Amino acid sequence: MKKSSLLLLCLMLVLSAFLAACTGKDKGSEKDPEKDNEEAGEDENKIDLAFPTKVSAEGEAVKDGSLNYGLISDTPFEGTLNYVFYSGNPDSEVLQFFDESLLAINGDYEITNDGPATFEISEDKKSITVKIKDNVNWHDGEPVKADDLLYAYELLGHPDYTEARYSGLVPMVVGMEEYHTGKAKTISGIEVKDEKTIKITFTQASPSLTTGFWAYPVPRHYLGDMTIAEILESDKIRTTPIGYGPFKVKKIIPGESVEFERNEDYWRGVPALKSIVLKVVSPSVAVKAMQNGDLDIASLPADQYLSAKELQNTELLGQIDLAYSYIGFNLGKWDAKKGENIMGNPKLENKQLRQAMAVALNNKPVGEKMYHGLRFPATTLIPPSFPSYHDFDAKAIEYNPEKAKELLAEAGYKDTNNDGFVEDPEGKEFKLNFASMSGSDVAEPLAQHYIQNWADVGIKVELLEGKLHEFNSFYERVEANDPKIDIFAAAWGTGSDVDPEGLYGRKALFNYTRWTNEKNDELLAKGISEDAFDVEYRQGVYKEWQALMNEELPVIPTLFRYSITSTNKRVLNYDIAAGMTFWDEVAVSANAPVK
Repeated sequence: MKKSSLLLLCLMLVLSAFLAACTGKDKGSEKDPEKDNEEAGEDENKIDLAFPTKVSAEGEAVKDGSLNYGLISDTPFEGTLNYVFYSGNPDSEVLQFFDESLLAINGDYEITNDGPATFEISEDKKSITVKIKDNVNWHDGEPVKADDLLYAYELLGHPDYTEARYSGLVPMVVGMEEYHTGKAKTISGIEVKDEKTIKITFTQASPSLTTGFWAYPVPRHYLGDMTIAEILESDKIRTTPIGYGPFKVKKIIPGESVEFERNEDYWRGVPALKSIVLKVVSPSVAVKAMQNGDLDIASLPADQYLSAKELQNTELLGQIDLAYSYIGFNLGKWDAKKGENIMGNPKLENKQLRQAMAVALNNKPVGEKMYHGLRFPATTLIPPSFPSYHDFDAKAIEYNPEKAKELLAEAGYKDTNNDGFVEDPEGKEFKLNFASMSGSDVAEPLAQHYIQNWADVGIKVELLEGKLHEFNSFYERVEANDPKIDIFAAAWGTGSDVDPEGLYGRKALFNYTRWTNEKNDELLAKGISEDAFDVEYRQGVYKEWQALMNEELPVIPTLFRYSITSTNKRVLNYDIAAGMTFWDEVAVSANAPVK
């Protein structure tokens, strides 16, 4: 989700077609909100709240209605409007209206045959054959072809591709490594059988095939005459992108707004709405915009929940997000030539230091007071929205300042000059630069809360350059491992695949800390192995992985979250549950918003 969701909610959502840049689309929602709340209730740190996922409004839809959608952000959307190339959740929110995956998902985030294409998995579970339905066409009238899905894989694996989605199942395609390293001009494991049918074979069977398969085609006839560098700068993905979703892009004011018009040729039928207008709205005025009827749908910041729930003209939808917040450590660099993460920052390599910084953080009051119960202490790096794999026995990292001091002393960090802050094991000044994002009313208080927590145990931490940083520039610097950044506060949207390799693998560009570990490599490989088709085996692997990450702490999980979406009471047929958001069915019951 860059980078998340939602993350950012990808980041926060992230990420992600493939993830989801925090990261990114594919954000989905929970399996069964009632079940999730019941199971997650076993966690003593969790605060139980209940929200519907579908609007309750009923009535006859207005013919040719229009809807206003709020992209709540303190920064413009970047405008890289293609699933192969986008990185941040703002772009994902734009993409959802005009483009989509060939394969739909169900409430368990598993691919189904209900989308624009059907699929069949081979008996050995190493191949998938995708057949595109006959009435699926790009917005310029050209049919969506099997060759367009091949083109997406050619872009993802191209030697010049430097974005983060060359991960997960993509490198596991037969022949992809040779293609990616320039040793082959084609991908031997992908066979276009006819204009509508494609077969993709993988080097091994993996349970991620049903939840992490890349099924976003790219129109070769529209973009195929350009290099990757040219595509990234082209108006064809920035101001005049095409997809095959329910709405077409009519007009874009870069970074500010998008006007969509109905796709009369949509494969599921003519959409109910004639148009949708998306506009970027500052978080500080989001609730007011909903109250005034300026917006029909908007995901609201948690810190505005108390105001939002008092509105009489709106309804709140909610769910536990496929996301979490975290504190990351800058531990190395990305080696673009090798395509892998390289550790190499002695300042932060001491595990006891990271552990001390973790137990110094008091997260419970953050969720309760700053976020009104909509966030609660994170226990692991697999959120409870994956109830089959989240370790409900894991406890949130204990807030224990005295233990933090003990860990620092054991690691050699002591206050040798009696100024209240520790020096490093060599007796030199020890200070950390902390990068944190702007965006909400609690952004500054939250950053200062963490800085004070660390100061309480003798760790001197200062805001990077004395200020909070805007979303896009923040992630650009984090991804580049800016040496001025020691630690950073961010968030990930995990996407619908529980496999965490895309965020923490040795070859994952989204692994912003650049942390690597042989045991991590081993467990991530086991999690997508043929043995992992046995659910109990996979559960055991990921339980062990969660424990490893809580021990090594390349990132400190801080908060899980509920996401809340505010909807005007004229909105019909809108459901945020996984696999249930059908924009062609969304409608309005009146020409003017309820005020």
